[in-house]
Amino acid sequence: MEKDLAYYKSLPYKEVIEADPDGGYVGYVPELRGCITQAETKEEILTMLEDAKEAWLSSALEAGLTIPEPVREEEFSGKFNLRIPKSLHMRLAMKAKAEGVSLNQLAMYLLTNGLNSPNSV
Repeated sequence: MEKDLAYYKSLPYKEVIEADPDGGYVGYVPELRGCITQAETKEEILTMLEDAKEAWLSSALEAGLTIPEPVREEEFSGKFNLRIPKSLHMRLAMKAKAEGVSLNQLAMYLLTNGLNSPNSV
């Protein structure tokens, strides 16, 4: 199958719509870096986001850029292995014990807080 505009438009990209604190709405597609738009109403943002996505995809195709395809949640198991220094493992284990939680719960808490910080990935 040729990966043309119709192909990419048919893919189930995640679309995020958020209320703007200054009024109106902002919409973006996380997988398409820089694909963002804004509008005054909820109805407008849906149309504007589709237009922004089409323009982004068209520009990327014309420029010969690699276009990322949507990430599917089914592709992830919820598990990954991480090698860390013994000293860090000890500190984390001690902190988890002091908090009365498992090491897994502490790590999940710390990762979530890190991802929610202003300078996260």
